[in-house]
Amino acid sequence: MSLPRFYAIVDHDIVRARGRAVPALARACLEGGARLLQIRAKTFGAGELLEVCEEVASEAAAVGATLVVNDRADVARLVAGAGVHVGQDDLPPVLARRIVGPDPLVGLSTHTTSQVDAALREPVSYLAVGPVFGTSTKETGYGAVGLDLVRYAARASAAAARASGGAPLPVVAIGGITLGRARSAIEAGATSVAVISDVLAGDDPAARVRAFVEELAE
Repeated sequence: MSLPRFYAIVDHDIVRARGRAVPALARACLEGGARLLQIRAKTFGAGELLEVCEEVASEAAAVGATLVVNDRADVARLVAGAGVHVGQDDLPPVLARRIVGPDPLVGLSTHTTSQVDAALREPVSYLAVGPVFGTSTKETGYGAVGLDLVRYAARASAAAARASGGAPLPVVAIGGITLGRARSAIEAGATSVAVISDVLAGDDPAARVRAFVEELAE
């Protein structure tokens, strides 16, 4: 499976702290060229999250982008074309896959080599590795893992693909990714970089996203 090199994550807590709204920032990311977009809203109830995701999904579909819902496979199931991303302490990937079905994206966060190895045996579409550079956006319980874990995940994914005769599982680098650091994560073997706070650097998120997309272009 191929993923775009830039993966925007719209985090409600970060958005609220900057005086913005989730749908507006999601719209700006899409305008800037993001074609993979995650909504993370830990404090939203199911109904509120569903309403926001349906609004964003409609706009994403109009430009050929894919929406991913953080944690809530049940909400993702109700939003046409949406995938789900889960963490180590969330619903297991096999159950998330059962809920959303065979086609939508299912992503899984990993923070150690053993978690990477286990993820490669799960029914996931991609594995996220991090926090690569450390971040204050989300408390994971893990320190910065550095680019070495990105390299390990890329090698392990390639080896698993050779053994199975399939395609390598995409690796998404996340955590402390800035415009200046994004290219290094790709060079370390990441398929894509997930960006949260740096999308809001400056006053024009669409322009910031556009800069990421251009920086990571082939």
